[in-house]
Amino acid sequence: MKKILILTGGGDCPGLNAVIRGVAKRARQEKDWEIYGSIEAFNGVLNEQQEIVKLTSKRTAGIHVKGGTILKTTNKGNPIKFPVEQPDGSFKFIDRSDELVNKLQALEFDAVINIGGDGSQKISKVLFDKGIPIIGVPKTIDNDLCATDMTFGFQTAVQIATDSFDKLVTTAESHHRVMIMEVMGRDAGWIALHTAIAGGAEICLIPEIPYDIKKLVHRIELRYTKGRGFVNIVISEGAKPKAGTITHSAGERGSEHVRLGGVAYQLSKQLKDAGCKAEIRETVLGHVQRGGTPSAFDRVLASMFGVKAFELVLEKNFGRMVALKNNAITSVSLEEATRESNFVKKDSYIVNAAKGLGISFGD
Repeated sequence: MKKILILTGGGDCPGLNAVIRGVAKRARQEKDWEIYGSIEAFNGVLNEQQEIVKLTSKRTAGIHVKGGTILKTTNKGNPIKFPVEQPDGSFKFIDRSDELVNKLQALEFDAVINIGGDGSQKISKVLFDKGIPIIGVPKTIDNDLCATDMTFGFQTAVQIATDSFDKLVTTAESHHRVMIMEVMGRDAGWIALHTAIAGGAEICLIPEIPYDIKKLVHRIELRYTKGRGFVNIVISEGAKPKAGTITHSAGERGSEHVRLGGVAYQLSKQLKDAGCKAEIRETVLGHVQRGGTPSAFDRVLASMFGVKAFELVLEKNFGRMVALKNNAITSVSLEEATRESNFVKKDSYIVNAAKGLGISFGD
């Protein structure tokens, strides 16, 4: 029997289970494949007591409708920069990729499917260069991978954000308030931009377009010139003013990433300090954007990604990442997949369309 190992790394994301199920169902049609999963990304392989489970049909039945991942996940298991706690309580990051390669080879897996975002696919590239037969599957609610037109999880996050925004519009109108809703996205403003258009926001603030606080105050004042106005603002967690930096704090112990969040409260203070007289309320959606049942679109996309990933394994076409290109499921090299990030371009049609709808970016 041939063996395949599936793992999910980085932040959780709606649709992960649909990919796992897609790989498993397609692999079972070949009769001579066994499917396994590594718990918490590569940690399941690296741990002294390995955590690798066999993905039977019972384990994967019906999981495409469930949020999260049955294989669990972590953003503290990068084998290239693995966190090791020191005697003084600090963390040192070491390279365990050679150790990981040796363990994977000892387990005699014929293929590895790594489901994850930009960081995970950079790991895939390193492992492929060291001889591991690996396929990447792009996952992130941020939609910031450049080699695919869209990542699964993004549409669900936008739908959750839009549903929340719709509720804030009615309370803003009822109380004549400025409502600020903060969404995820890190350095990419896709979730905020799509939510602003779908929800009909007056202002959308994204990392790619630093804002001028005075212009925002002026825009808000125009909404109140006739007395009882209201304003709804969508802001991405990585947004920043022209004269300032992103709002962040130290990451969790053992994490190599800073923690974004709180920019809604920072913007509220900036508006008040700049003379905004309207009542302001803030809402931070946070991890609700990552959780729950994936949308129909993301279930379909993730399922197709899973099937394609296994077909690449059958072809022994390793060192590639599944991708959506021009409404077709295809693949790109891991080198191309990790070459650059997918950020919102200031002169893109979607930004110009948003401006055409009267949405201000504060620039």
